[in-house]
Amino acid sequence: MRVDVPLAKAYLLLNHGPVTLVSSRAGLRTDVMAAAWATPLDFDPPKVTVVIDRSTLTRELVEASREFALNIPPRRLADATLGVGSVSGRQSDKWSEFGLAAMPASRIGAPLVAECIAWLECRLLDEQAVEQRHDLFVAEVVAASADDRVFSGGRWHFGDAPLRRRRAVLLRRRAGRRPPPRQGVRATGRCTCGWSRAISLPGTCAH
Repeated sequence: MRVDVPLAKAYLLLNHGPVTLVSSRAGLRTDVMAAAWATPLDFDPPKVTVVIDRSTLTRELVEASREFALNIPPRRLADATLGVGSVSGRQSDKWSEFGLAAMPASRIGAPLVAECIAWLECRLLDEQAVEQRHDLFVAEVVAASADDRVFSGGRWHFGDAPLRRRRAVLLRRRAGRRPPPRQGVRATGRCTCGWSRAISLPGTCAH
């Protein structure tokens, strides 16, 4: 189920560095594109940055509306994410071509990608010089939400149970195979000559 994410926690939706889908609208035109260069910038108020090439339809719509949404796709959208990042919205309706459904946002006019698992609704800040010089858009996050099956309590839950089991196995293996101290170094980490610094090479005092 889609649930609201507190704005103070919105950065957590991006902190694992996902590829995002940037959705936009200006008038009756909408577009969606893939963007890898999207990152949290600030906490209060929450801000994000995203790089949008000046040749794209998304860039045109974002500049006209001064808003966009960052959508976090799950693994099953890998092919669609590649697709919307490979063709131009001026030549194709990428929503229908790649089987994506639009759903309304709560605070902005740009649509959200319904098949995604997290959403950040963003309004641009007045940084037009940066936009023109670096293709870098700075925006305030005005609403955030996520699918609570994979994000809740301020963290992602991607396959938690298998990961916990794997971690437990690794910890047990480490506990049973602790390496012996190197020659010339006591278990305390002190050199056998009595100095507190460890040696630089096994069996060779560095003092």
